[in-house]
Amino acid sequence: MPIWLQNLAQDVRWAIRGLVHNPLFALAAISAAALGIGSTTAVFSVVDRILLRPLPYGHEDRLVSVGIVAPLDTNEFMFASEYFDLRHNPGPFEALTSFQAGAIDCDLTERNPLRLQCLRVEANFLDALGMAPVAGGSFTPEQDLPNGPRVVMISYGLWQSRFLGDPAVIGRTLPLDGIPSVIVGVLPKNFETPTLTRADILLSLALNEATEHEGRALRVFARMKPGMGVPQAIAQLQPHFQRTLLTVPPQFRKEVTFRILPLRERQIGDVRLASLALVGSVVSVLLIACANIANLLLARAVARDRQMSVRIALGASRVRLIAQTLSESLLIAGLGCIAGCALAFALVRIFVAIAPGGLPRLEEAAIDLRVLLFATAISAASGILFGIAPALRTPRAEILGGWRSTAPSRSGLRSTLVTLQIAISLVLITSSGLLLRSLWKLENVPLGMERSHVLITHFVLSRERYTRELEQVAFFRDLEQRIAAIPGVEFSAITDSVPPLGVTRGRPLNTIAVEGHAAKPDGTGGMTSWRYVTPKYFAVLGIPLRRGRAFDDRDRDPNANAVILTESLARRMFPNEDALGKRILKDGDGPWFTVIGLTADVKNRGPEKQAAPEYYLVRKAFPDAVFHRAEPPTGWRSASVIARTTLDPQLMASAIRAAVAAQDATLPVEMQTMEERVDQTTARPRFNALLLAVFAAMGASLAAIGLFGVMSFLVAQRTREIGVRMALGATPADVLRLILGHAMKWTAAGLLLGTAGAFAATRALRSLLFQVEPADPIAALAALLLLSVVAFVAALGPARRAARQDPSDTLRHE
Repeated sequence: MPIWLQNLAQDVRWAIRGLVHNPLFALAAISAAALGIGSTTAVFSVVDRILLRPLPYGHEDRLVSVGIVAPLDTNEFMFASEYFDLRHNPGPFEALTSFQAGAIDCDLTERNPLRLQCLRVEANFLDALGMAPVAGGSFTPEQDLPNGPRVVMISYGLWQSRFLGDPAVIGRTLPLDGIPSVIVGVLPKNFETPTLTRADILLSLALNEATEHEGRALRVFARMKPGMGVPQAIAQLQPHFQRTLLTVPPQFRKEVTFRILPLRERQIGDVRLASLALVGSVVSVLLIACANIANLLLARAVARDRQMSVRIALGASRVRLIAQTLSESLLIAGLGCIAGCALAFALVRIFVAIAPGGLPRLEEAAIDLRVLLFATAISAASGILFGIAPALRTPRAEILGGWRSTAPSRSGLRSTLVTLQIAISLVLITSSGLLLRSLWKLENVPLGMERSHVLITHFVLSRERYTRELEQVAFFRDLEQRIAAIPGVEFSAITDSVPPLGVTRGRPLNTIAVEGHAAKPDGTGGMTSWRYVTPKYFAVLGIPLRRGRAFDDRDRDPNANAVILTESLARRMFPNEDALGKRILKDGDGPWFTVIGLTADVKNRGPEKQAAPEYYLVRKAFPDAVFHRAEPPTGWRSASVIARTTLDPQLMASAIRAAVAAQDATLPVEMQTMEERVDQTTARPRFNALLLAVFAAMGASLAAIGLFGVMSFLVAQRTREIGVRMALGATPADVLRLILGHAMKWTAAGLLLGTAGAFAATRALRSLLFQVEPADPIAALAALLLLSVVAFVAALGPARRAARQDPSDTLRHE
């Protein structure tokens, strides 16, 4: 056996014996390593899926989103006519594909009905993305025509859950919204739409260049030619953009821009900063753990000074001593890695369970081979990091003669490590405090409506079963009466969308004419939202009526045209005027609508955004000339029943579900309370704040343990000195002040250093904060106070133990 291998085996045996003979030291060191490595590994498994792992597309680095950005849609889109122009002259792109913006609700109306999400895509959709079906094939050009056969591709998950992975599903006919649809392909298991929109079924887009003119709004994705960069592609497509601008009304052109965005950047959006913040927090925890273990090893090295001095005297080389010490630290790191991977597995499961929707690929996070290799790498790096200081430590020669060494420099290294732990902990606690304060403010923003005791029921009528407008009208008329008659229902209403974050239609404010007023200046004037509601809508949601009246049965007359404005919209449309009784024209050639009431503003876009100007139209007993043609989630077939109940909404759910089933037992419904819906708007900030707070607590706990350990070691090292001091007249209070003085000096240095670090770190979190400044004094002072108390409590135990010493016993033993 080679000599180096013999030495390695000897060093490992020596390290194992050392850990076995000192189980408390081993438990403390391995636990700290496991905590740091486990939390870092868990967060890496999440961030790896979001930021680092390759996307499931061919040539994913060349895939981009292409289109114009306008006030009505902050994501890139193209109208069909501009898309056809680009498809004929692709310029920097070697492939182009499109799909209709937004998935639509569709129902599998066979036995055991199922609500699904459907997406309309071009025939070349999978090919352009570099993907292929796992069974069957993609749409053919003939199937992607307006009058082509009704064909679909189903997701892998639907194939497994509904059809048990049966290959014979290809060619099977499904009743989708009551329309027979033939399955031609099964999407790959790792399929995801470029916008990460959920899609259970793909339908053909059925574009017709001859008849589309302006046509539909499309999401367009392209694969750039090899060697082509985004700036060059934008420069090449400027002529196309200028032609597109000609189709935009002149007054709006200044607010339209052209953008090409790499696909990963399009998908990640604002998740990147939150992910990097979590990475920074767990790396901080890992560094605190390493400093903690380094302090333990330094204390252990002092106890072994005589042993090491004997080895040096017997001829052991410096390299052999370093290798022997590092073998122990790497063994601790290895055992910590094993325990840490188990911890990481549990943490990942918790992350996935509590994570809000909308975080890309988080549900895919797992402890796989790639993550295990990362855990091994950081374990080895950590072992070297916390083992290098003890390994480089040289025992003094006088120890062989029985002399004691004060070793101030070594004590200084241990105190420096404690100071760094406190500094890093302060950065973590301050950052988590900012996020928690931001979350508190976000959750306490007045929404302009009441959220308690409100139940929401959403459904979409089958296109095949409710083909005629009169059938749709009759369904909703009867359902409205059934819901209102349920015992315990105080008020009920039907609307096409429910705040907050409900899907609403919008239009530029400057397209709404005001009777007796001149045309608005150039520009959109911002966007205004609108929705259809039945008369009791405002009573159900408790939206205050500021002036005028709410809708009633008079307004549902075919010849009545009433509108209700929010206060913010009234101020913008009628500055310095009374809006009541005024008339507006929302469509260029439509009827004039009379303003009958003004309501309080409602934060329909979520609590973190300004209340959007909005107007309401009454849902009548006949379909609107435009509205009835819209596809869900807008249109008459899509609706939400909202009910205010005097009972627990969860208890009322079965009664409302039964009322819907009494009219159509095949209709899938989705139910949630308004409180659940509102909670969804703060789910992501809550998730970020919770994780950072947990990691801050880990860091502070490790720092406190480190301070306690160093102070205990200091007391043990200075036992004789303390005994002499007390024999010469020092009181227990003097000893207590002496020991606490050291601890508070290190703590003060750490707090000072940490304050500077927090000042820099919290500015990076600015975009994650709501109504809280990075230099928020409350969060900063709370963090300083909390960590000072933690440090004081950690140091108090060893200090009291030193103050209780009996000087005679101490000197006798010495």
